[in-house]
Amino acid sequence: MVVPATALYVVMLAVPVGLAVYLSLTDWDGFSARPGFVGTANYADLLSDAGLQRAATVTLLVAGAGTAGLNVLGLGFALLLNRPSRLNSFFRMVMFYPHVLSALVVGFLWSAILGTTGAVNSLVTSRGGEVLPFLSDPDWALATMIAVVVWAAFGVNVVLYLAGLQAVPHSLIEAARIDGATRWQVFRHVTLPALGPSVTINVVLSLVTLLKTYDLVVSLTAGGPAGQTQTVAYLILWNSFHDGRLGFGSAQAVVLMLVTAVLALAVTRLRRRAETAVYS
Repeated sequence: MVVPATALYVVMLAVPVGLAVYLSLTDWDGFSARPGFVGTANYADLLSDAGLQRAATVTLLVAGAGTAGLNVLGLGFALLLNRPSRLNSFFRMVMFYPHVLSALVVGFLWSAILGTTGAVNSLVTSRGGEVLPFLSDPDWALATMIAVVVWAAFGVNVVLYLAGLQAVPHSLIEAARIDGATRWQVFRHVTLPALGPSVTINVVLSLVTLLKTYDLVVSLTAGGPAGQTQTVAYLILWNSFHDGRLGFGSAQAVVLMLVTAVLALAVTRLRRRAETAVYS
């Protein structure tokens, strides 16, 4: 009974990961029939690659700020939309809709809105203002990219937090209110501790997803200006296919996979300790 699932796991995960590890030890350019074995040379090159260091910084900023934004907005809107009503159902659908769209479509959409000749700047300049460098200034472009990432994805967090809120025992909330607790006290001491598993799931999923941000970068900023919004995932594909360094790109991918796994495990353990401390 487990053979189909095992075969799917091996074909879709184990084999690609093993192939990536093997290629990371070669100088394969994507065309040669026999890749040359170079050992750990690609990994050594990672330490001195300035472009990768910059991309790693950008990726961590996107992952950190994006995870915070996704969870704060997701929980906030979930609290607002927790009561069942037709209007709340409509708003839930509206907030989830951006996640249904392709990230490439979202990037091109916001590029048309926030670009130098986009809708916002056209309106600003028509009223005598100066062009706002949403995508042309390095700092503005990074902040804009994080904001667009959060806008596109926080609907999933809303849905997950709504599921968690609906699982909170109503009897506990009623007991706290009878004891004279304010809304903030009920949220702080009853609702939030009960949402511990939902918080853990949301934080880990958001972090893992944002560490692999690629397609939105391509359509929104194309890694610019001057490479200041390149993420590690973007750089991996650029080095692999544009520069023909698939061996080096595979080494980057292996490192990103390991870093993502370590961070996900660390965050999960920290969150579970926090949950245990609350319930104990």
